[in-house]
Amino acid sequence: MKFLFLKKIPVALAAALILVSTCVRADENITNLAARPSPDWLRAGVIYEIFPRDFSAAGNLNGVTAQLDRLRDLGVTILWMMPLHPIGEKDRKGEWGSPYSIKDYYALDPACGTLADFKRLVSGAHQRGMKVLMDLVADHTAWDSVMMKHPEYYKHDRRGKVIPPVPAWTDVAALNYANVQLREYMIAMMKYWIQTCDVDGFRCDAAAMVPTVFWEQARAELTRIKPDIMLLAEASKPELLTNAFDIDYNWPLLATMNKVIMDNAPATDLQRTWEKSRSQFPKGALHLQISDDHDEARAVARYGLKGALAASALTLTLDGVPLIYNGMEAGDATESGDGALFTQLPIFWSPKGRPPLPEIYHALIQLRRQYAALRDSSVDWLHNSDETSVVTFLRADDKDELLVVINFSNRPLAGKVDLQDVNGFAPVQISGEQDSDESPLPAFHLNGFEWRIYHRPATWSHPVARLSAGKD
Repeated sequence: MKFLFLKKIPVALAAALILVSTCVRADENITNLAARPSPDWLRAGVIYEIFPRDFSAAGNLNGVTAQLDRLRDLGVTILWMMPLHPIGEKDRKGEWGSPYSIKDYYALDPACGTLADFKRLVSGAHQRGMKVLMDLVADHTAWDSVMMKHPEYYKHDRRGKVIPPVPAWTDVAALNYANVQLREYMIAMMKYWIQTCDVDGFRCDAAAMVPTVFWEQARAELTRIKPDIMLLAEASKPELLTNAFDIDYNWPLLATMNKVIMDNAPATDLQRTWEKSRSQFPKGALHLQISDDHDEARAVARYGLKGALAASALTLTLDGVPLIYNGMEAGDATESGDGALFTQLPIFWSPKGRPPLPEIYHALIQLRRQYAALRDSSVDWLHNSDETSVVTFLRADDKDELLVVINFSNRPLAGKVDLQDVNGFAPVQISGEQDSDESPLPAFHLNGFEWRIYHRPATWSHPVARLSAGKD
């Protein structure tokens, strides 16, 4: 959902502040609880967010289906389809209206295509080993929703007038989850899409603004239909991950990344944010690692191309599940965030003067797929000699160790990693020639926003290829 208030604060940060500050369970021991177990296909996955209106020249579901092979070859395993339902016309914003202003949950927007088109997309994705998530907007509907014939489904002010969820969201009306019939309606609708189109889960918009008890009820009923159903919460609310959701947004880390790259905050803030999150969430909580999505200006526009690649290197090597927003892999800088939901801004898939970005993203995804240590193991943050600019951390299991070094400044620098035993580590290369003057670990020399990943097998018994990327 687009947050249209707190304009001077980055969108994701504004959302995180509001949802966390207003929706926290009075359970001080939640960190002693375990997060609900998530399906293996999620923990090992890479999620790709698709805005069908902008994704292809056709601007519809068939335009997505036509690119399934490319997405599979990129390494994507989970497709998140932004809302596909008819968009409300009453109090619509912009020429097109927001897909998060939904007129009928049981229908598809004719501009997107037909039910047969969607079934064909889901089936095609499954044939290629990919899962499909629908975007579920459970907190609110359009003002001309078919549900308005049930005014008891909505929240009202003291004068009996239906109200928006927050004053700035003037194109949508707030649903009332105190109403039992509404809860039954919404769960039945979720079941419909699972049973009719075989979707694999839901990305749940503004999840913290809907009562947790509803999500727990929905999870229990959906699991009876599809045991490995997956729910992604657009929230940063610890209690959601104990029983209802498999994963939520790592908004705090995105907000910190914005400050580090855009406002010259120290890179050590990234580790502090990560550690704070660990201290607040249930054990084993899974977070979506993001640097770009439909609520933010494009990462390339915020960070510059090299900064965007450095951010992607972090999200694809840190714990959690990485998100790629459509067009990231091409370096698309088309305006996003703010008014982008209310118009059509086709992705520019072939910008000139770009490095081989698809190959870089593909190589990072393959590295994550190749080494379980990048998916399942802990994160050990390491000290280095320039921690205001550089982050260094180790991902290791009983088979492999991977050392990640990222320069989050725009200037070249040299330094050392505080790692006692560096024998056996070799850097791997995504593209370009190997630097002939590269110093061996623990020393490093990085250009602005350059990053490197080093690998060492647990046995140190065989060499590996080099990989470095983001070079000037």
